[in-house]
Amino acid sequence: MATILRDWSYRYQWLYDVIARLAALSVGGEGRFRQLALQGLTIHPETKVLDLCCGSGQATDLLVQYSQDVTGLDASPLSLKRAQQNVPQAKYVEAFAENMPFSDNLFDVVHTSVALHEMAPSQLRQILKEVYRVLKPEGIFALVDFHAPTNWFFWPGLSLFLALFETETAWQLLRTDLVSLLEQVGFRLRDHSFYAGGSLQVIQVQK
Repeated sequence: MATILRDWSYRYQWLYDVIARLAALSVGGEGRFRQLALQGLTIHPETKVLDLCCGSGQATDLLVQYSQDVTGLDASPLSLKRAQQNVPQAKYVEAFAENMPFSDNLFDVVHTSVALHEMAPSQLRQILKEVYRVLKPEGIFALVDFHAPTNWFFWPGLSLFLALFETETAWQLLRTDLVSLLEQVGFRLRDHSFYAGGSLQVIQVQK
């Protein structure tokens, strides 16, 4: 069942949007959810921003409100087509996150939203190395993704969501110390915050 629902959520934009909005209710709605990873960051119109694994552009739509230099990267041609229609102000690149076609030290900010849980452990490590490479010195990597709940009340809802819409890699992320992995790559921790009973984590690190 998980495979079917997961496939439908990617194939039908309306279904993906409904799922995203329902899931975001735990933090006060989709608008607040999109802001979580960006809290405390200063983004100017000239700030070079990469929206990594941008999907259909839900977070990209927020980023272009701050910066006039936003690039969305995704490996899915269908998602990028939707993103271009939804947020034409940004530039888009079709590529895998673990092998980005960008020069070193290019971006001021790299942002990703609930995408890292899609990656196998070996992919995840390579992606973090790539993010470090493409960021300018002192650049910021900001992300939001799943975390093992610290409040038992949130375990049933998260477990059901992962069972219906995600794969084993999402469960692996719950067992992964992302901050430790980022520090191993060379990043310095700026902030690590938790929401929805600990089932969501926001991490901001600096190169």
